Parts: sequence; structure tokens; C-alpha cells
Amino acid sequence: MLGRSANHLYWMSRYIERAENTARILEISQRMALLPHVAKKGASEWQAVLEIAGDVEDYSKRYGDITAAKVTAYLTLDRENHSSIWSTIRAARENAHAERVCITSEMWESLNATWLEVKDLTPAMLGKNGQRDFFDWIKERSHLFRGITFGTMLRDDAYHFGRLGTFVERSDNVARILDVKYHVLLPSVEDVGGAIDNFQWGALLRSVSGFRAYHRVYHDTIEPRRVTELLILNDSMPRSLHSCLDATVALLGMLSADKPTEAARLAGELHASLHYGKIGDIFKTGLHEFLTIFLKRNNALSAEIQHSFHLAA
Repeated sequence: MLGRSANHLYWMSRYIERAENTARILEISQRMALLPHVAKKGASEWQAVLEIAGDVEDYSKRYGDITAAKVTAYLTLDRENHSSIWSTIRAARENAHAERVCITSEMWESLNATWLEVKDLTPAMLGKNGQRDFFDWIKERSHLFRGITFGTMLRDDAYHFGRLGTFVERSDNVARILDVKYHVLLPSVEDVGGAIDNFQWGALLRSVSGFRAYHRVYHDTIEPRRVTELLILNDSMPRSLHSCLDATVALLGMLSADKPTEAARLAGELHASLHYGKIGDIFKTGLHEFLTIFLKRNNALSAEIQHSFHLAA
């Protein structure tokens, strides 16, 4: 298919997934900020959120000091922040509008309805109606859009590019959510694997819809090592890095069937590191260090996908 159409569908899905995962990051950060020993650190919780989102410089220029209210406003409804939930929903809708002939009417109606609900929201309205309810609603709308896509779209290259965008973005964001946890609470390699309050890890699992899955897999109390194993190496966990790379490799294989691409090779290489990886080795290296390397490799894969299929940045 044309690179322009593939680009619109790929980024449509990436932006929807990004909006959902921004909501997840904000949700877990708000939960953790309520804990006494995290609250003592003041702005460091929200500084970490900005650093992981890559928005510290832009935020500092426009907002100044870091507070929970300002960071939340910046990442939810800020019209000038291209990574805010408001901006990513708008961008997803614009990409979908450009490809009305490729997507189904149900997909368009779902995404357009989401945008119509979001476009006139203000921070004051968000505070009055409840931020956590808003985060839950964003997640539900993202789930709905993916479900409609799965249930109504023809299984052709257009579908595959859309799904590819979902999994490339998801693997990036799950790694970032994990990094939020350690960036704030366990900043040094020596601390990795130490005793962490169950509530904190339970909040992390809930933020990626993994709380019940954890107990079904391990049938035991929550432990950092097992949470990390579930979200990085367990390929049966839908939001794990391993599961995301399973899907990415399969989709690139279908899209590269006629001509093998460098993107498919890079994806296979990254997938192999997860498929054959051991949780002990990850903790030995340091979780923050491992996630930093993963994010760099995933970003390189994303750039190569842009190049291999002539997609716009």
C-alpha cells in the first residue's frame, strides 16, 4: 500500500496507545505520590514523570516549578504539548480522517466520538469531574477502539500497519511505566531487588491491568522480581515487552514478506533478547539500566520502520 496511507494508520494507532499509556503513567504516579515516603521527596515523583516522557525542557520553559497539578494539566489537556492526551487524541483522529476509505465506519465513529468528548475539556472541568475517572475513561475508549478495529477491519496491510503502531508504542510505554517505578523509588543499582511495599507494586500491576494475571501466574504475594518478570519476559501477559515483540515480529514478517527489511531484522534481534533472557541477568545488570537499553533499541527499531516503509516521522 502507499506509504502515506500506511503512515496515517501506523500513527493513528500509536497515538491512541500513547494517550492510554499517558493516562496509565499519571494514574500510577498519583497513587504513589500519596505514600508517605514518596511524598517526602516532593517534586521528584513528578520530575521523573516528565523525564521519562521526555518533556522536562518544554515544561520548564512554560510552567516553571514542578507540582502535581501542573504536570497533570501539562500531560492531559495542554494544547501546545504534542504528547498530552488532548493532542494525541486529536492527532489520532486527524490520521483516521485522512484514511476514511481504509478504516471502517465503526472505527471512525468511535474515535471521532472520543475526540468530541475531549476537545473542549479544561483542567477545571477535569478536576471537578475527577481525574482518575478521566484516566479510566481514556483507557476504556482505547480498549473500545482496538476491539472495534479487531472485529471490523479487513486483514490486509492497512490492518497490519495499524496493529504494528499499537505494539511499537505499547512496548515503549510499558518500559517507561516500569522505569517510573525505579526512577523514583530505587534510583541506584544497589537498591534493585530490595524490599518494596506491596501496595506500590500492586499499584504498578493495576496500572498495566496485570494484578489478576500476576496472582494467576504466581499464586503468591507480590514480589518485585516476579512483577518485573511478568511485565518483561512473560509472553502470555498481553502488555509485557516479550508479548509486544512477539506481535511486532509477526506483523513485520507479514509486511516484509516480499522483501526482507532491516526493520524485521532489528525486531527479531530485540525479540531474541527477551525470548532467551533471564530475570536474574536483568536484575544483575540493573532494571533501570536494562530498560534504558531496551528503550534505545526500541527507538532504533521505530526509526527503521519509518525508513523501511517510507513513513513520515
